Amino acid sequence: MRLCLRRLRVRLRVRRRRAVSTPELPGRDVSARLSADLAPMRARLLRRVGVAHRGPVLDLGAGWGFTTEELTRRAKGPVAALDRHPEALAALGPRAVRGDARRIPFERGHFDLVLCQQVLMWQAELGEVLSEIRRVLRPNGALVALEPDFGAMMEHPAEVAVADVWRAALSRAGADPLTGRKLPGALRAVGFEVRVDLSPAAGAADADRFDALYGLPLTDRERAHVAAAERAQQRLGAGACFAHLPFVCVTAARGTAAP
Repeated sequence: MRLCLRRLRVRLRVRRRRAVSTPELPGRDVSARLSADLAPMRARLLRRVGVAHRGPVLDLGAGWGFTTEELTRRAKGPVAALDRHPEALAALGPRAVRGDARRIPFERGHFDLVLCQQVLMWQAELGEVLSEIRRVLRPNGALVALEPDFGAMMEHPAEVAVADVWRAALSRAGADPLTGRKLPGALRAVGFEVRVDLSPAAGAADADRFDALYGLPLTDRERAHVAAAERAQQRLGAGACFAHLPFVCVTAARGTAAP
């Protein structure tokens, strides 16, 4: 009976990992954990730009709506949640707007604040998307963006390291794993005034940190590597392992000068 239950748990876990519509839209559980991990830094950035006095607000690439709910509670004005995935739009309710970051379906200067979280890394034409964000912001409107830098990922010991798999799989899926480090310069190039912070939290490896990887297009060799790293972390204990993915956290003012 114990063996049968163990097999059932394994099958359920595999199904949960495969319950992902596209690589840029992880499953709801994975998205909830990622959003919760970033909540302290996100709250700090939103306070810096005076979210309580801003509106309307755009949650760009809102996904399952975890940041949308936060913005709705904190912002002065209405919040629009833009995404292109039908599953996400169904979860977002009346605030949902179907659209693409390259052509945001709002008029020039409509928003006072735009939030992006792990969205810009999926944009093949980063400069084009940033120009579009600037277009829909009012003069002196603000952008808050949190993007990872997988090129600076830290893991220890070597048996639990999967950074190379992350970089290869993200690139294969159409993302840029180095967007975080590129973002400040790209924002300045289109006319934003930029302030940059790095996410400070680091510590013991999260026991569930491999889950998001299984939603990416992995080769058989990569999948075996991730499984071996996960077994190693379970054997060693999460407290004995270290894993940190730095996020480049940006607050940017639109300004009034032309880029």
